[in-house]
Amino acid sequence: MEISPEECAREILDVVPMVMRSIRNEMRSHRVAGLSVPQFRAMLFLRRHPGISLIDVANHLGLTPPSTSKLIDGLVARELVIRQGSSHDRRRIELHLSDKGQQSLDTADRATRDKLVARIDSLTPAERETVQQSLQLLKVAFSAEKAAS
Repeated sequence: MEISPEECAREILDVVPMVMRSIRNEMRSHRVAGLSVPQFRAMLFLRRHPGISLIDVANHLGLTPPSTSKLIDGLVARELVIRQGSSHDRRRIELHLSDKGQQSLDTADRATRDKLVARIDSLTPAERETVQQSLQLLKVAFSAEKAAS
């Protein structure tokens, strides 16, 4: 039976949000105590984009620069984020995760991975292979889209 691109797209739109919601909930449940969701999201963004500016974080979070500055101040005070001057432009301040910040995200990653393993464990080896192959195909398809834009 041949599946149309529309049917495939509909299935992706049904399944991916469910998986992402599960991953987000698990990651957030293992964040450092007292850390807000926006602070946690900022840390995840810093991990993917080390050395970015406050404006970049504000744009990602959909916050104003002053609100983001206060949010980052809290992360700096907790020693989860480091502000440092750019080696290329002395007027630019770069944001980086500290070792403590990286360790806290690593802890959340491990716990989330363990939860995913528990869910995937119910699949047969052949089903897991199918999931793996499908994800690799999606990675290629969406990487090609990113490269084209």
